[in-house]
Amino acid sequence: MSHPCSLLLALNLITITLALLSQRSQAQLSPSFYNSTCSNVSAIVRSTVQQAQTSDVRIYASLTRLFFHDCFVQGCDGSVLLVNSSTIQTEQDAVPNKNSIRGFNVVADIKTAVENACPGVVSCADILALTAEASVNLAGGPSWTVLLGRRDSTTANITAANNLPSPFDNLTTLEQKFAAVGLNDTDLVTLSGAHTFGRGQCRFVTPRLYNFSSTVNTDPTLNSTYATTLEQNCPQGGNASVLNNLDPITPNTFDSNYYINLQNHQGLFTSDQELLSDPNATTTASIVNNFAGNQSAFFDSFVQSMINMGNISPLTGSSGEIRTNCSVVNSGSGLELHIRIQHDSDKGSAAE
Repeated sequence: MSHPCSLLLALNLITITLALLSQRSQAQLSPSFYNSTCSNVSAIVRSTVQQAQTSDVRIYASLTRLFFHDCFVQGCDGSVLLVNSSTIQTEQDAVPNKNSIRGFNVVADIKTAVENACPGVVSCADILALTAEASVNLAGGPSWTVLLGRRDSTTANITAANNLPSPFDNLTTLEQKFAAVGLNDTDLVTLSGAHTFGRGQCRFVTPRLYNFSSTVNTDPTLNSTYATTLEQNCPQGGNASVLNNLDPITPNTFDSNYYINLQNHQGLFTSDQELLSDPNATTTASIVNNFAGNQSAFFDSFVQSMINMGNISPLTGSSGEIRTNCSVVNSGSGLELHIRIQHDSDKGSAAE
C-alpha cells in the first residue's frame, strides 16, 4: 500500500504539471484567436493598409519595418508605439528609430477601425503583426496565416532599442543580435530580404562612399557604377536625409531582387552587402545565392522567419493589457492621455 505522504506528493506533482501545461496552452499564439471576438480583423487591417498606400507609396515597407523594430525590443508587444509620458521613455527616440521609423498614423487609423468593430479586443501588438503580413502581400510578396493572441506592454525599453540591428553592423554583430532574440543565420538573411522594398537615407550610405578607410575612399564591396549613382544622390556634405531606393530594380515590389543586387554588389547598406561579401559569410552567402535564383524558396523562408520573429517573447494570458490607444498605456493620465500622431510625410528612414 502506498504511503499517504507519497500519494499526496504524487497528487501535488500532477496538479503542478497540469497547471504548467495549462499555462503553456494559454501562452500559445493561435491563428483562430479572434475567430469568435473579432472575426473580420484581418480584413479591416488589410483594407486600411491598402487605402494608406494610395497616398504613400512607401507605407508597405514602413509598416513592415515597424513590426521588426517592435519584436527586436523586449518581444512583439507593441512597445515601439508608446510615446513619451511621465512613466514611459519612448523607443521612438532611440538612435535607430529617431526621425526614421514611420507609419504611426496608419496604425492609429487601423486601431480606430478595429475598436469601432470590436472594442477592447484586439491588441496593438497583433495589429502590427497583421499589418506586416498585409503590407508584404499587397506589395507582391507571400501571404501567411498570422498567429495571434499577443497583449500589449505597459513599458518601453529605449536601451534595447538603441541596440537594434544597424545599417552599419558587420556580419558578426548582426549574427549576435539575431541570436540574442533566438533567430539564426537563415532568419538573418531571410528577414534582411525585406530590404527588397522601401528607402534608405543618405546618412546611412555616405560612410561607404567617402573616406571609407585610410587606404580607400569608397567601400570596395560596392559596384563602382552603383557607387557613382549613390554619390550623385548623396554628395559629400549634402542633405543627409535624402532617400535612396533599397532595391534599384523594383523599389516598391516585394520580390527576390534584393539578393540579385547583393550578387551585383549593389547592397545599399553595409549590413546588406556583408551577408555575401564578408570573408566569413559561408553560411549566409549560400543562402543569399539560393534566394537569388529561387524566389519561391525566399518566399517560403520569409513566411517561416516572420512567424519565428513574431514568436519572440509575446505577452499572453493575463500579462500586459489591450491598449485602447496604441500610443499610451490604459492607466495613464495627463500627458499619457495626450495622443501624439507623428507627422510622417517629411521623415526619412534607415530602411522603410
